[in-house]
Amino acid sequence: MPVVFRIFSVFPLWLLHAVGAAMGWVAFAASPTYRRRFVANVALAGYSLGALRAAVGHAGRMVAELPRLWLGAPMPCQLTGEACVADAYAAGRGIVLLTPHQGCFELSAQAVARRWSAERGPITVLYRPARQAWLAKVMETARNRPGMLAVPTTLAGVRQMIKALRRGEAVGLLPDQVPPDGQGQWAPFFGRDAYTMTLAVRLAQQTGAAVVLVRCERLSLGRGFVTHFEPLAQPLSDQLDLAVVQINQAMEHLIRQCPEQYLWGYARYKQPRVDATAAPGASA
Repeated sequence: MPVVFRIFSVFPLWLLHAVGAAMGWVAFAASPTYRRRFVANVALAGYSLGALRAAVGHAGRMVAELPRLWLGAPMPCQLTGEACVADAYAAGRGIVLLTPHQGCFELSAQAVARRWSAERGPITVLYRPARQAWLAKVMETARNRPGMLAVPTTLAGVRQMIKALRRGEAVGLLPDQVPPDGQGQWAPFFGRDAYTMTLAVRLAQQTGAAVVLVRCERLSLGRGFVTHFEPLAQPLSDQLDLAVVQINQAMEHLIRQCPEQYLWGYARYKQPRVDATAAPGASA
């Protein structure tokens, strides 16, 4: 499998995306469980499957572009709305960057690192190592690159993120990931309660960091990507329960801007697993 990753990492984006789109439809057709969850989540958000058929192919494109993202040459990515990031840096504040499982979400951290790390320090991202040894090694190599620091989902990793924010640096999180049991709270997401991480809120509240919303949109025909930044619509509440709801609402806002690139097949409403090794509030 590592050899396959290396081979795919040199493919042009248009070819990876063509292969990925086919993979997405194969997975949709082959797995009744995945298909039912996909359709149910789309309907819960008020869409029809017909309206979001493209999301099936985009799920496959996300998988197919990973070798290029992790091991290949930098992928072309434009930035829009970056003034809110620059303003937070200029004010000396740390930045909590929040992105849903939408488009090429991992590229958003790379885009921030390329644009600001030389002047403002690295971006720190939290991740859960893969169970397969070869994939864990690939992920560690790919995510610890110039301008980026990947830290594990442990108390030590969270402490590193807090230190980075207090130095005025940026951290990146996926707040629509289901955290382990005891490390989140139930909050509405597209009208249904979902177990939601509290780490993003706690990081911002403890350090006074700015919260910036990010989504990385995949362009057609292999033309690259656009990473969009915007500030949180309202200041984050001092009350944890309300702030977590705000974060879920912010993720809904981003998703509705480009719903065809959200991973609707993700088991967002599952029961949290028990994980004694993860840090409080940590997510993959």
